[in-house]
Amino acid sequence: MASRLHAFNRYELKYLVPVEQAASIRDELGERMDRDPHSPVGGYGVWSLYYDTPQLRFYWEKIEGLKFRRKLRIRHYGDLDLITDASPVCVEIKQRVNRVTQKRRITLPYETARRMCDDRQMIEHSPKEAAFVEEVLELAVRLNLQPTAITGYQREALVGRDQDTGLRVTFDRRIRGRDRDFHFGTADAENRFTIPPHMSVMEIKVNERTPHWITDLAARRDLNLIRVSKYVQSIEAFGLAPRSVFHVREEDLPPAPAHHATGDGTPIAVSPTRLPAPGRLTEAFRP
Repeated sequence: MASRLHAFNRYELKYLVPVEQAASIRDELGERMDRDPHSPVGGYGVWSLYYDTPQLRFYWEKIEGLKFRRKLRIRHYGDLDLITDASPVCVEIKQRVNRVTQKRRITLPYETARRMCDDRQMIEHSPKEAAFVEEVLELAVRLNLQPTAITGYQREALVGRDQDTGLRVTFDRRIRGRDRDFHFGTADAENRFTIPPHMSVMEIKVNERTPHWITDLAARRDLNLIRVSKYVQSIEAFGLAPRSVFHVREEDLPPAPAHHATGDGTPIAVSPTRLPAPGRLTEAFRP
């Protein structure tokens, strides 16, 4: 069996920017970068099912800033309406070692991924995949991991060219999720925004050093680095843990314009009201 395992290390810089400003930055970056061949115009959906202990160990490791920490997730790229048991997904261990983000993942059919992570069953694998599969099962069994939160967003991605081949910049918008109905294919599952929809997360990802022209762009645009985790934001937005210093507070953000686009070209009205109360799912926030 051919190996389906993939691993990489990189540094990540994150910024929280209004959707309109993100579009302008994306256009400027397009002068020196190429659109990711897997990123169509308008972007693509990214959905992640996060596993954690009943005591939220992975969440608290992030909050406490441990230099080495891990988390387990299943990730699907694309439209959830089309997912089946045979759809390819990634079982991924994302870990942080000091300032370096490391990812190791294996691509599996969705049913196989759930059988490994939820039912904790050994799956068929190649010799090269053995260590990773065994690590996932060891984590799931030893820590009693369970589905905890789903996050989803629309992503556009650019990749560097020429001397910047290790550079990748992503723009994530419509960041939302849920704290129940953990099957990706759940019919009529309700999601809500965990970050106000007029804001997006911009990430600069590099293998080694960030190009000077990128840092110059960030300074000229007055962008400020932020430590934001979509998983942490979800846990706190759903009321599963108290809001921490990492929580993106709506009152600290620039106000939403009277109307702005969803990212797919459809203008939407932005209500001045706050996000729904933690733990409450609202029909208006369906994907």
